[in-house]
Amino acid sequence: MRIAVTGSIATDHLMTFPGSFAEVLMPDKLDKVALSFLVDDLEIRRGGVAANISFGLGCLGLRPLLVGSVGGDFSDYRAWLTAHGVDTSGVRQSTTRHTARFVNTTDLHGAHIGSFYAGAMAEDAVIELAPIAEQAGGIDLVLVGAGDPEAMKSFTAQCRRLDIPFATDTSWQVARLDGTDVRTLLDGAQYLFANEYEAALTEQKTGWSAEEIVNRVRVRVTTLGQDGVRVDRAGQQPLMIPAVLAQPKEPTGAGDAFRAGFLAAIASGLGLERGAQLGNLIAACALETVGPQEYEVKPEPLTSRFGATYGSAAADELAVLLNDRP
Repeated sequence: MRIAVTGSIATDHLMTFPGSFAEVLMPDKLDKVALSFLVDDLEIRRGGVAANISFGLGCLGLRPLLVGSVGGDFSDYRAWLTAHGVDTSGVRQSTTRHTARFVNTTDLHGAHIGSFYAGAMAEDAVIELAPIAEQAGGIDLVLVGAGDPEAMKSFTAQCRRLDIPFATDTSWQVARLDGTDVRTLLDGAQYLFANEYEAALTEQKTGWSAEEIVNRVRVRVTTLGQDGVRVDRAGQQPLMIPAVLAQPKEPTGAGDAFRAGFLAAIASGLGLERGAQLGNLIAACALETVGPQEYEVKPEPLTSRFGATYGSAAADELAVLLNDRP
């Protein structure tokens, strides 16, 4: 199964605030916020929604096709992704802009405040999927990830025109998109990914109930943090999959890691339950490292941890997937 992943490709600057945002943010003064946080740590890591998901898919044995725009500062990042199984032939280089950048500060309770500079990502709307698909020998699924809003709409429209199945992952961009755009992006998707807050915001913006949304996509996947994940399909009882216990260090990229695990299982024919379980496992691995592409996929410890949470039958199936990797 050949998966193309669109969305942001960025460098992450990750900082830690040794206190609580809740203690310094005054609800009655939010319209006049003027704060500066003295942080303890700065970690510079590779990131971006599309690159993070592609990294995870590559580590799990697929050869995902990364699609997006970068700056002239991307050569080292490209080499890193290529070494981890990612096909970067669908990445175009801007002649005027730097690669996108995400700056994020996390407090001691895991709350985080971030800013995102689009850079070259703002040029993604000019990318055509047809020649990329032809060069790749075909695409079975396009994950339309969070990125430039016009590009997200363009990629979705191209998938419909080219009859390529697509998954929708509006992620942090759902806050910026209007209701019409959100409805357009998700209608007819094979998979719709969101966390619990984004899922509620999607319902608010579209004006559609949870049931109506499930009727418009094949599978709705909602991550619930420490409560695991919920998988909804029209006319069927939801799957509620418990989380893999983790000791979080930094939250950036956990959702992207979940999507990588989920789609890797689906691509390997393991089904929705195993997909959600593997997504939870890879998300836990990402949570326990600083940076969204710093975790490692090692068959023995992953299989053991998977079995401890989901049972021996699940572990046996995961072992097959991991041991079949190129």
